[in-house]
Amino acid sequence: MSATAGNDRQDVLLELLRKRDEAGMRYLFDHYGGALNNIIGQIIPERQVAEEVLQDVLMRIWGNIHQYEEGKSRLFTWMARIARNAAIDRVRSKAYRKSGKTDELDVVVINRSNSETMSVEHIGLSKLITKLDENYRSIIDLLYFKDYTQAEAAEALDLPLGTVKTRSRRALQKLREILKSELITLLICLFNFLR
Repeated sequence: MSATAGNDRQDVLLELLRKRDEAGMRYLFDHYGGALNNIIGQIIPERQVAEEVLQDVLMRIWGNIHQYEEGKSRLFTWMARIARNAAIDRVRSKAYRKSGKTDELDVVVINRSNSETMSVEHIGLSKLITKLDENYRSIIDLLYFKDYTQAEAAEALDLPLGTVKTRSRRALQKLREILKSELITLLICLFNFLR
């Protein structure tokens, strides 16, 4: 496609959208939907979610065409930025992150060397976490197993953000101490076994 054809297409779309002509939405989808969907798909691999975001993007373009300034960028560049930002917003959303997580502490860990899967229980992590105080356990569960941000964990636990930050640091310190103690015990057992 030549630059002139691209400019003509842009001009037609811009005119239709600014007139609030419904044909503009069809034109937008037919001529730009695939390219915008590709941009979204690079950020969101789930096809159904990407299609939902594309619908939102098309509606944003339709509703915000008055904000487009021809002198600042090409129309497609402006639309691509909207698509990219919408995809990033969706990936950062709590609902999107939660959709990929389990509700239980029984998550799966993949051993990359031989592609076997082991549950948290299998590798003994849940046993170590039970040795933590309940305040620390709940923070670890939300931050590391349910992928909450510290702000989201603070909201969920009805705690100040500073308290969540402090407790998460202390929880990790306690886990390190527990792991170090377990490792020393294991090494002593192994040493005694090999003697």
